[in-house]
Amino acid sequence: MIISASRRTDIPAFYADWFLRRLEAGYCQVANPFNSRQVRSVSLRPEDVDAVVFWTKYAGPLRARLDELDASGIPYYFLYTLTRYGRVLEPRVPPPGKLVEDFLALSRQIGPERVIWRYDPIIVSREFSPDRHLEVFAELAAALQGATRRVIISFVDYYAKTRKNLAGYLRQYGPTVERPEQEPWFERFITSLASMCTEFDLEIRSCAETRPMERFGVRNGKCIDNEYIRQTLGVEVPGRKDPGQRGACGCVTSVDIGAYDTCVHGCRYCYATRNHRLALNRYQRIDPKGPSLNEGAD
Repeated sequence: MIISASRRTDIPAFYADWFLRRLEAGYCQVANPFNSRQVRSVSLRPEDVDAVVFWTKYAGPLRARLDELDASGIPYYFLYTLTRYGRVLEPRVPPPGKLVEDFLALSRQIGPERVIWRYDPIIVSREFSPDRHLEVFAELAAALQGATRRVIISFVDYYAKTRKNLAGYLRQYGPTVERPEQEPWFERFITSLASMCTEFDLEIRSCAETRPMERFGVRNGKCIDNEYIRQTLGVEVPGRKDPGQRGACGCVTSVDIGAYDTCVHGCRYCYATRNHRLALNRYQRIDPKGPSLNEGAD
């Protein structure tokens, strides 16, 4: 079994203590996001867990205590999102300099093979033009050179709650580009990203994309990747696509132990949070000693 920790919230940044307590207890509980009365017990015993995949925008709190996780013997790697959109879109994410330092420290601690960079989501607007994205990507790639082996990219998907949370940004910086593959700059943009990755010794993959990128040098990828787990962690896991994810998502089956509406980074484009006030309220009510991140949530 692969544990996803978590697509729904940033466990390393906000719930490191809770996670390590649950690891010690040997289990956690996860509520069905569509039916909170339906609760599942998930084993976190080393004999039941093949690997843990952490999703984060700031690993510091968990990074400081990785020796506790290492003592369990459970293999793991990190998917670390680093974009540099700034306060307008990422109002409560630590500043870019601190994030780069954290990323580099994590890489030194566990090795570059176990830290994957996510440049995601790509939002194209008047503020962040394709050329601006290329500038930022190049600066980050240079800063992270040698600290990671793979980068994953994807364009933003405009779900209803994403549009709602982005409304203020769209009024100021819109319109944004919703079908980038139809834009005249698309081929040059993707080709340039691929070329930069060659320069900085990075393998570039896409995430849950149906857009034509392979012919420009960007292969379809998996964030939770059975081949990557085998090569990097030395663990064989089934390669079956996760039926609970989007059709374009290539990730293999995992069990997510997070909860929606509990991440307090406040990112305007977040797919997992309806609004910051709700997330903050739930964050403040969660019992770090409790079995579930749904504890105290309505």
